[in-house]
Amino acid sequence: MDDSKSENKLAEFKEDFALFIEAGFVAVKQLDESSAARMFSAAGVLQPGHSAPKIGMGYIALNKLEVKKATEIFEEVVAQEPTNWIAQTFLGICFLLTKPKRKKGEKLIREAMEKTTYPSVKHLGEISLQWAEKDLYKSKSPFFASKEAEGN
Repeated sequence: MDDSKSENKLAEFKEDFALFIEAGFVAVKQLDESSAARMFSAAGVLQPGHSAPKIGMGYIALNKLEVKKATEIFEEVVAQEPTNWIAQTFLGICFLLTKPKRKKGEKLIREAMEKTTYPSVKHLGEISLQWAEKDLYKSKSPFFASKEAEGN
């Protein structure tokens, strides 16, 4: 297939970019990492340089608790797009999971919540901060409660 036919074929799918991104996030939610990665990669081919596929790959890493990898991806997106509030919120979540950086994460999330106009980003920030307050900042997290404390 020559280059012009390839370009025409690719152009047919450009309008499906958002569908590939959405399908990728659905696949992550269904714990289907390989399908999610394929969807985000396909979206990256359709719109090279767009941050959404990178955010998707960072989201996969975050869901797998590959915090270092997720942090690197979200830092890259935020460096390229300082007003990408969803990427900044995800970066803040990565920092919440990194004890020495928790305060920085909280600050990033609060800043994104103040500056975004998207209710879903505000909600993600609120939930993240509530989770951090409830489970991460306690001296005794429920994950490490002793059997005596549970009454066993």
